[in-house]
Amino acid sequence: MSTKGLTVAEISTDASDAAPAAESAVSRAAEHKPRLLLMGQKRSGKSSISNVVFHKMAPTETLFIEATTAIKKDAMHSFMEFQVWDLPGQIDYLDPSFDAEGIFGGVGAMIWVLDAQDEYLGPIVNLVETILHLQQTYPDIKYAVFIHKVDSLTDDFRFDTIRDINQRITDELMDAGLENPPVSFYPTSIFDHSIFEAFSKVIQVLVPQLPTLEALLSTVAASCKMDKVYLFDVLSKIYIASDTSPVDMAAYELCSDWIDTIVDMSEIYAYQRAEEEEEEEEEGDRLTRREKDVRAQSAESTVGGLKGNSLYLKEINTYLCLIGVSNEPRFEMEKPLIDRNVQVFQDSLLEVSARNTS
Repeated sequence: MSTKGLTVAEISTDASDAAPAAESAVSRAAEHKPRLLLMGQKRSGKSSISNVVFHKMAPTETLFIEATTAIKKDAMHSFMEFQVWDLPGQIDYLDPSFDAEGIFGGVGAMIWVLDAQDEYLGPIVNLVETILHLQQTYPDIKYAVFIHKVDSLTDDFRFDTIRDINQRITDELMDAGLENPPVSFYPTSIFDHSIFEAFSKVIQVLVPQLPTLEALLSTVAASCKMDKVYLFDVLSKIYIASDTSPVDMAAYELCSDWIDTIVDMSEIYAYQRAEEEEEEEEEGDRLTRREKDVRAQSAESTVGGLKGNSLYLKEINTYLCLIGVSNEPRFEMEKPLIDRNVQVFQDSLLEVSARNTS
């Protein structure tokens, strides 16, 4: 059997001692959490986005969400820990009497939500003023504009709206002297996968290990003959990284739906993780060696015949899973090699995590 999949290890050194180091690194990393802000006008959809992405609320239930009157803070736990702050739209955060450092200090990225179905010239002015003001004191903040609620627009009107918003914001910032504005634009809707795709791109800006992760995943894709490989956050369905090939939205939607299926099944056929096992041992409830061996195994799943594709899912840890998409006819026959390649990737990921948080 070919062993070319072992080239994953060339990107990382031996990870035999990585697991204990990674565990201590996680506790240190929790002390510093990058902050992600959700801003925009009232009723633009900020709270709906936060609830759908991070709290698994059904999009239809967001109609009953009350208007946000105070800052809502959520702490997210994954490969990296970060905070999501939902800011009310009726507050003037540029007022000199406002505690700007308490809000914007330590912010990694700011998402400005624009309602594409509403009048957006006023919100664009507010956004430009906010960016110009923050750039003076917090030049490292990255900005993303979610052109939201585009699902109900006709194709032609949607394209014109996105282009108009993009052009207006870019021109205003450049006219104010800000060359190459650090702003990205994403058309989004909570009724399809576009909101998860957009959030994935924003979160990746906050991941310092992104180039290394992309290199590792690209090696996995080449070694396992996969068309696309993602590293997903299981609960939010945000992908932390992927290989460097272009994203195929159809394949991404397939992976996202498959995660939903796996999560729903795991709620029924769940097993305890290592952290839970340690808690039981501290209480004196000892497990047999066989039970420990079974629980130490990562969950995995392989399915074929999905629109001509095969999906491979492997749990990396409590929060992350790797999903590969392949149209290779001999995919299932190559599974032992794929398992080996992914195991090397898993060890390398622990090594990367330990090094970057030490």
